[in-house]
Amino acid sequence: LREEKAAGRIVHIGITSSSASQYAEMEAIMHRESLDFIQVDYAVGNRGAEERLLPLAADRGMAVLVNLPFGRGAQFRAVGSRPLPAWAAEIDCDSWAQVFLKFVLGNTAVTCAIPGSTQPAHVEDNLGAARGRLPDAALRQTIARYFDAVADS
Repeated sequence: LREEKAAGRIVHIGITSSSASQYAEMEAIMHRESLDFIQVDYAVGNRGAEERLLPLAADRGMAVLVNLPFGRGAQFRAVGSRPLPAWAAEIDCDSWAQVFLKFVLGNTAVTCAIPGSTQPAHVEDNLGAARGRLPDAALRQTIARYFDAVADS
């Protein structure tokens, strides 16, 4: 791949995973290889990647693509029909999907999120996360605590 990149036949080299069981191997590769990007599962309900992989990617100048930002739908099931908390207005959110996406995008190591929608209405709703304010570190902690409390109930 390095030869293909040097020859201009490919532009970027990266690795991907959607399983925490592969994080150690992924981290080792990130330490020894010069990658342009990683793609990893990361969500408010699945924050394992933020401990080591996301900071390492930022330190090494690797872009981060996030897959499964809705936690395979588990986050929607956890919040159910609960109304958005008042703090959602602080980041211009009209839906849980926007809150979940903005939580991910608010991590400064993240380059982009891939929500993987199948319905046009969901795509339109997800695009709302591209507008307005992102949560700062304090609000991201509030979102995580709220979600953890809801998921544990």
